[in-house]
Amino acid sequence: MYAIIKTGGKQYKVAEGDVIMIEKLEANEGDAVTFEEVLTVVKDDAVVVGKPVVEGAKVTGKVEAQGKGKKILVFKYHAKSNYRRRQGHRQPFTKVVIEKIEA
Repeated sequence: MYAIIKTGGKQYKVAEGDVIMIEKLEANEGDAVTFEEVLTVVKDDAVVVGKPVVEGAKVTGKVEAQGKGKKILVFKYHAKSNYRRRQGHRQPFTKVVIEKIEA
């Protein structure tokens, strides 16, 4: 059994026991989170597709960690004008363990 959920403007395929890295949620480590926007649920051969979400379906998980991704460098450069700017960015994320899919 698996489901497709939407969170943080992205879609994720999740099954029970999966560990996913999603956009930062305002939750502490160990907190339970519920994803109400379930787009599709697949159980054995039965496929339920929502219009746009599946009614009554939800996915619950537990926050395992909060963190930041690897640093990327943003470099701006204009030729022949002595313009150079360097900036770093680390995208925050939340690590979630999927515990239960209810449909």
